[in-house]
Amino acid sequence: MTTVGVSDTETNDSVGRTREISTVGYLPGLDGMRAIAVVAVMIYHANADWLPGGYLGVEVFFVISGYLITLLLISERERTGKVALGQFWLRRARRLLPALGAMLALVMAYTAAFQSDSLGQLRGDVVAGLTYVTNWYQVWVGQGYTASGDFAPLRHLWSLAVEEQFYLVWPLVMMVILARGSRNLLRAAQWLVVVAVAVTVVSVVAFTPGRIADCAVTPEQYWMIGDRCISKLDTLYLSSVTRSSGLLLGAAFAMMWRPAAIMRGPLRTKGLTLDLIGILGAGGLFAMFWTVHLVGPDGGGAVLFRGGLLACAVLTLMVTAAVTHSQAFTGRILGNPVLLWVGTRSYGLYLYHWPIYQAIRKVAGNPLTVIEFVGAMIATGVITEISYRVIETPIRRGTVGAWWKRLREPVNAAPRRVVLASVATAAALTMFGAVSMAMAPLTQNEIAESLEEASGAVVDLGGILDLEATGPFISDPTPAPSTTEASSVSTETTIPETTVPETTAAPQPPIPYLAVGDSVMLGAAPQLAEMGILVDAQVSRQMRDVVPVMQMLRDQDRFGNAVVVHLGTNGAVGAETLEAFMDTLTNVPKVVVMTVRAQRNWIPGNNERIRALTDRPNVILVDWEVLAEECSGNCFYADGIHLRPDGREYYAMLLRGALGI
Repeated sequence: MTTVGVSDTETNDSVGRTREISTVGYLPGLDGMRAIAVVAVMIYHANADWLPGGYLGVEVFFVISGYLITLLLISERERTGKVALGQFWLRRARRLLPALGAMLALVMAYTAAFQSDSLGQLRGDVVAGLTYVTNWYQVWVGQGYTASGDFAPLRHLWSLAVEEQFYLVWPLVMMVILARGSRNLLRAAQWLVVVAVAVTVVSVVAFTPGRIADCAVTPEQYWMIGDRCISKLDTLYLSSVTRSSGLLLGAAFAMMWRPAAIMRGPLRTKGLTLDLIGILGAGGLFAMFWTVHLVGPDGGGAVLFRGGLLACAVLTLMVTAAVTHSQAFTGRILGNPVLLWVGTRSYGLYLYHWPIYQAIRKVAGNPLTVIEFVGAMIATGVITEISYRVIETPIRRGTVGAWWKRLREPVNAAPRRVVLASVATAAALTMFGAVSMAMAPLTQNEIAESLEEASGAVVDLGGILDLEATGPFISDPTPAPSTTEASSVSTETTIPETTVPETTAAPQPPIPYLAVGDSVMLGAAPQLAEMGILVDAQVSRQMRDVVPVMQMLRDQDRFGNAVVVHLGTNGAVGAETLEAFMDTLTNVPKVVVMTVRAQRNWIPGNNERIRALTDRPNVILVDWEVLAEECSGNCFYADGIHLRPDGREYYAMLLRGALGI
């Protein structure tokens, strides 16, 4: 067992004198802070529109973890003259691994029974979760926090990976710091603050504002490693380096603010002052919970990555100072029984709520309704309480052996049989899930597969227009898409008129029927192509991406009888963009515009603008948002956006009627 010994400059008497001020008693206010943080996260995960900055509850957890772990390490060293690293890591394992193992077993069994097509993708998530590298795994495979379309029951494990990596590394760093004696803690704290600020500066420099789409569409939002696109947003949000500022500030605060020591100094009478500081900190946190988006109307959250995380950590420390001061009322308020119940079970609530959400909504990205959220909270509370009482607490306290010894007594034969049957059932379900997952093929989700099948029926007009000087108009299918519809949004900017290069090629004939859209239209491309419609539809497409191509088509007199437009699913369509797009179609005899259907906060505004286009004499409206509800049969995939076969036929039928073909 590795330990940190007493430095040469300290005596055993000095260690004895510090025992009282180094004691770390139970701080109920910190559990109250955990409760508020986990509730904020659960609300955000249910529906980001309800609490846009609720994800910042994770940063609150990071700060508390940095503070408590460092405080405990300092306390142990000053009480005993050493830090038993082996015991520290064992305590962490007993605290974290049992519930994690139970959750993973449940997820594997559920997925094998009800979401078997997702088992292949789940395999990597389980391995990453067990080894606590989920954050780096998600960065590498491009399935970060904001990705949608997959059944992703383990995506929330990224934050636990960040914390566990801290638990592994930080005690070793503290060995070096504590070896120089407690008198150097203030200087060490100052350096930690400098490092935390430096991390923030790195994030500011690395952050790229603007909308985020596929790598080919917005390459400035990605780094290239070989032939792999690595999302800047995912890296800044998920990586252990860029998320270390909260942990480091919490650790620095522990070196300066030890609750027992504070009560021996002049700050012991400043309870009211600390309450005021705590109120300011709590108010700031709630304001950030309400206003700081991870992905907003202008793309990635500029406020978040340009100092927002650091500000959240500082506000958390303000509340921490108040709840750890024994004369302040803040700790007593946040230490009330309700928040204590939630806070002491915050780990289990965080572990289990996300998989339950996913079981309800089937794919990541779908917001829950209020009724679904209430049901999910009840299920999460029940499972968390069972886990806390039956799995976590007995293992953490080391009482499993004594409990089993009592159970083996003859008088407890019936309860023993129930326990053995329950354990056998759990083992069988775990084995079923694990074996099924190990043998499952790695496949795309069903939405991506359907779009790949449909991709052969579309053309890339942008690519074709670049080639027209060398040959006639030909069908050139786009490459198969690799992901489903993105959940990013756009930045509206001025779109310049595209100047068509002069060419000596012969004029190309008009396109009689042209359809331009995103992946909703892409799903129905084969049906539209059978009707004689040329389809240019792409995954993650936004209207502003198509304006230059439409201008080139207009200038080359390529529009024929009719143009169908179905855009607006993937981001806000500003008035300027819509005007520029529609101006290219002024001379087209018939323009069919379709409203969009998705549970995204920009959809109502987009549809309002699209419906207003009926003021133009050549525009026909197909109100897809309304008419989609009348589709009979199994029309949509679980995301409620993309089309199953019944939906594709219905979609094509509506357009056939609108076009009169």
